[in-house]
Amino acid sequence: MTLFRTVLLTSGLPLALICGAAQTQAAERAAGKMQTVQMPATPDPARVTLDPKTTALVVLDYVEDICNNQASCKTKMLPAMTPFMARARKAGVVVAYGTREQNMSKWLPEVAPAAGDIKIVNTAQDRFYNTDLDKALKAKGIKTLIMVGWKISGSVTYTSVGAMAHDYTVVIPVDTTSAGSDYETTIGFYNVLNSGNANLANEPLKPKAVTLTRTDMITFQ
Repeated sequence: MTLFRTVLLTSGLPLALICGAAQTQAAERAAGKMQTVQMPATPDPARVTLDPKTTALVVLDYVEDICNNQASCKTKMLPAMTPFMARARKAGVVVAYGTREQNMSKWLPEVAPAAGDIKIVNTAQDRFYNTDLDKALKAKGIKTLIMVGWKISGSVTYTSVGAMAHDYTVVIPVDTTSAGSDYETTIGFYNVLNSGNANLANEPLKPKAVTLTRTDMITFQ
């Protein structure tokens, strides 16, 4: 019995070597066909005019534990977000916040919640998933969401998809969100325009779709 098992193991060795060689050759052939893929172009931000009575500003993860470790959050996003939030509040826009429970007390002070703001503790990147966000927004007659925060390729993408599924029109100011790299940021912008009711042409305020804009291109009226 021992001799028989030894023969089987030994006879299997050439087969393993042949299979390994075939896999290597296949990988080499595949590598020879690799091509450089050009990054999708991000369309120019669109100018939009919003009704403050039916618009909410949804703030995602502008919190210390994240922004202290992401340079673009404090050097690019926060300088754009701080004056914009002041302008939105002055116009009477509803403001809603969403983050995980451990971060709810760690919002950056420049953009922290005020009395009366909606606050959602989430367990998923989509802030609509298993929360009362939709109920709270609908109770205030909200139809359009301005979505800001960390990060465009994560929570902003998933929450925008959730928003479209709940019949909201979404506006994302490109200067108030980012990701860990330029590549990831660009792909994030492409994904939000290509999700749900796709809007790759970035048509301003296409219903139940995403529009990319910039804070200085948003008017409340």
